[in-house]
Amino acid sequence: MTTTLSPEITNPIDGSLGFRIKHFTSDADFNEVQKIGLFSIIWILEGNGSLRADFTSYDLKPGTMLFFMPFQPFQITGADIKGVILNFHHDFFCIIKHHREVACDGILFNNIDQSPIVQIPANEAPMLEQVLDQIQQELQVAGLAQHDLITSYLKILLINVTRIKMAQSTAQAPFSEKSTESVLLHSFKTYIEQYFREKHSPGDYAELLNTSVKNLGRVVKEYNQKTPTDLIATRIIVEAKRELYLTDKAIKEIAYDLGFKDEYHFSRYFKNITQTSPQTYRNSLKKAWG
Repeated sequence: MTTTLSPEITNPIDGSLGFRIKHFTSDADFNEVQKIGLFSIIWILEGNGSLRADFTSYDLKPGTMLFFMPFQPFQITGADIKGVILNFHHDFFCIIKHHREVACDGILFNNIDQSPIVQIPANEAPMLEQVLDQIQQELQVAGLAQHDLITSYLKILLINVTRIKMAQSTAQAPFSEKSTESVLLHSFKTYIEQYFREKHSPGDYAELLNTSVKNLGRVVKEYNQKTPTDLIATRIIVEAKRELYLTDKAIKEIAYDLGFKDEYHFSRYFKNITQTSPQTYRNSLKKAWG
């Protein structure tokens, strides 16, 4: 596999990172808790180590591939570890938009109840390495329709690893049991997914969880370094961006669907978090990514 670093792809509108791939030769980038604001795919090619993610510890060995959601905390240790990391922004490649083609949502990503690990069989590795090589070559050339080509390669990678994970009969067993706090956090995230369109305050979820707002905030802060309000807002904004990008719905309709009383309230909420208005976001994203 090619061992040179590849350039990054940035959004031409605001300069934010859209996609990158690079090789690493130690755990230096991961031996402290990571909270990367991008989807992350990490493939351990050499060495052994350990992973701490979602309150659970895992052994790492050559061939291990890891999948993390944006801001999902994880930590990797292992002095002899070498591999490749691939990051992409939701705006660059939307796993929800491509769910029918890729079907990785809930299997590779958004799967807190499952291991983030897929052990790549030796006979499958050369094909996946070739896909990564093709991505790196395209990044270095930066030719016509670069975004389309890279997302096509990314689809191939995700489809094949999804198939591998689904075919594997047993998941790697964790070393530690789920704690009461981890169950609370998981339940909170599950409720957000279920009710984010109608419940926007931590108090609403604390009531569902039969706990106090203070206790919920403590647990979320300890394990996610965020507040309950942050997690709720993140889910609302992800859905808002999805609707703005993938549909032609009026902003007023999107606001109503997401539980806001009017378009003005939604627009102010969206801009406070993203530093841009819903309409500006819709226009710039379609211009940037097509």
